[in-house]
Amino acid sequence: MDMPRRLGALLAAALLATACGGGGGAESPPAANQSQAPVTIKVWTRAATESHTKALADAYNASHTNKVEVTAYPNEEYPAKIATAAGGKNLPDLFASDVVFAPNYVSQGLWIDVTERFGALPFKDKVAPAHIKEATVDGKIYAVPHTVDTSVLFMNKALYTKAGLDPEKPPTSLKEMAEQATTIREKVGGDTYGTYFGGNCGGCTLFTFWPSVWAGGGDVMNPEGTQSTVDAGPMGAVFDVYRKLFEAGVAAPGSKEENGTTWLGALQAGNIGVAPGPSAWLGLLEEKGIDVGVAPIPGVDGGTSTFVGGDVIGISATSTQADAAWDFLAFTLSDQVQSDLQTKSRTTVARTDLTASDPRVQTMNEVMAVGRTPYALKFNESYNDSQSPWLKTLRDALFGADPAAALKAGAGTITASLNQQ
Repeated sequence: MDMPRRLGALLAAALLATACGGGGGAESPPAANQSQAPVTIKVWTRAATESHTKALADAYNASHTNKVEVTAYPNEEYPAKIATAAGGKNLPDLFASDVVFAPNYVSQGLWIDVTERFGALPFKDKVAPAHIKEATVDGKIYAVPHTVDTSVLFMNKALYTKAGLDPEKPPTSLKEMAEQATTIREKVGGDTYGTYFGGNCGGCTLFTFWPSVWAGGGDVMNPEGTQSTVDAGPMGAVFDVYRKLFEAGVAAPGSKEENGTTWLGALQAGNIGVAPGPSAWLGLLEEKGIDVGVAPIPGVDGGTSTFVGGDVIGISATSTQADAAWDFLAFTLSDQVQSDLQTKSRTTVARTDLTASDPRVQTMNEVMAVGRTPYALKFNESYNDSQSPWLKTLRDALFGADPAAALKAGAGTITASLNQQ
């Protein structure tokens, strides 16, 4: 999921203070090649993570003789830009990618093997496991976490209190979430609704619905990412909960056509009781005066899980400055930098061994450590794209006449997409 731009401003101030000696904690790794002539490390990223990347670069540049130069491209143009550069063998030293695209880039040989370098980090076993797994093939690591975003539940504490619910007791099952959402709609009423979801957004729903499937012991496809299983296990029950919430008027009407562009804004308006969303929203909701609680996303009858999203970053196969590029990556994962990320911006970090002072951020970190990022070489075409078979499947399952038939048909069309050449 995309990291909101505002976080970049917060990170810049925090990380620059770190680079200039502010704050406590372990020191950053020493800069590489400082006895040699300084070099410029070129980094590419998509617009969604531009502010984050530039904040890290500013902090590094303030404390190192080597310099990092960041170039960002529009999200929708970024994959094509990488493909063109790869074909011309003129990739930058480092390029970041949505974590779900990592297997594709590894299979194309666009990143170098960083297994040995990563293994030398003193905290190697404490780095976001889902991201590392997604960028690992045959035991070799090709990229590391750049941004981390998890899916969690947000509870509007004011609306919980107004409805007579305890805002400190989050739902422990999806059924209980539906009950709490219904109570809020019935007790508060008016323009206040119990919940909200992206019913016309493939990325929104996979990010927030799939954790409930995993929490219930199910899966969405096979481990190889070649066969869809959306018609099996708890998926049907998960869709049934959200479908009934919409039909009963508990979910806000806008849920049906929400394509992701106003997803955050709906919660920022302050009239949604409880809803799943990206962990990066915490600070943005509070900025609008919304006091929210944070909880893991539950399964239909219990259990919890999360979709670990965000970006990974690796050293390109055409870089001639691999050592300098790795020095920057090691810096971004260091104790001080990661501590500042969670303290100043209240966002999930790429380390599982750092404790957050805000219990809500700590919850995000804890679910990240046990969360999942599904693997598929054709992930974008099959799930995220506006013409993906997943989007049609979820629309038919949520709002069509026969949800079971929709999921059965969807399993076939998604499987075909996953295996396209």
